[in-house]
Amino acid sequence: MELKELKEKWENIKQFINLDSLKKQKEELERESGKSEFWNDKMRAKEVMEKLNEINSTLNSAHNIQEKLKELEELESLKSEDEELEAEIESEIEKITRELEKEISDFELKLILNGPDDPKNCILTIHPGAGGTESQDWASMLLRMYLRYCERKGFKVKADVQPGEEAGIKSATLFIEGKYAYGLLKAERGVHRLVRISPFDASRRRHTSFAAVFVYPEVEDVEVEIKDDDLEIETFRASGPGGQHVQKASTAIRIRHIPTGIVVSCQSERSLHQNRMYAMRLLRARLKEFYDKKQKEKLEKLEKEKTEIAWGNQIRSYILHPYRLIKDHRTGLETGKVDDVLDGDLDEFIKTYLLMESKNDGKEKLS
Repeated sequence: MELKELKEKWENIKQFINLDSLKKQKEELERESGKSEFWNDKMRAKEVMEKLNEINSTLNSAHNIQEKLKELEELESLKSEDEELEAEIESEIEKITRELEKEISDFELKLILNGPDDPKNCILTIHPGAGGTESQDWASMLLRMYLRYCERKGFKVKADVQPGEEAGIKSATLFIEGKYAYGLLKAERGVHRLVRISPFDASRRRHTSFAAVFVYPEVEDVEVEIKDDDLEIETFRASGPGGQHVQKASTAIRIRHIPTGIVVSCQSERSLHQNRMYAMRLLRARLKEFYDKKQKEKLEKLEKEKTEIAWGNQIRSYILHPYRLIKDHRTGLETGKVDDVLDGDLDEFIKTYLLMESKNDGKEKLS
């Protein structure tokens, strides 16, 4: 990308932020945090410090981008003045340009992730569609893809996986901890379709498999009230590969929320207490989404704000035969780098979708 394009892109982004206003907010928050009684109200103190950190991060990023743009301008002028150093200067320009492209792109994405739940941890679940071993194997491929993505992002992950009978998985729940984990991964919610030559078919026929991905923001205990009387709890022995690995005690847990009928389970930990803790985290997240959905239905906005999750309504297709291509049906973005994507390189798909949604939201607000 040329310097002119970078400057234009940065000027467009700056239209969505008011740096002078952010600086004034920073000064006000710093004055408040400097008062002797500041820590008397711990909740307010936490809120102020989080907001202050967020503003500092935005201002620092903006400052770095502006400084690099100035540096590029200076190098461009030097290049035309000193022919002997032209090759060396050109190399430095390319280096700074690459850094700047990434910084501007990251800054743009951060501006998009401005929803109240976007900065939160998230819970991602994977469920294979009809088709037995084929779909279960596809679900396990998606599981690996998201684990690799989280690894790339530096997110911490706790996985609860129900293995399939022959291969693959029956279901998986990922508890993902990291800044903007929900804001990023919400772009993955929907049905994912795989087309390939089946490794389980002796006739080497082509098969189509589906798996659904659901993503919930993790919520605090106080956001959803769960009464003990509303819970139906069942314990059982965790399943495993057999032999010495079979659990002798009933450490797995299944919890049913009676008023809503929502059922969650966990068996990955060795103690009942830990499995209950993770199951309750999942239950809170699903209840939060359940109640949010009810509220949106009352406001008659659900259809506009959410894409229907249903078999056949896939958001993305992964074609491994007769050609190799991955296509996102929402944005039209496609790539032949199939192996890279399945190894967790999802940034381009996620960013393109979030940018599209942001622009659509902006048009709705203006109309």
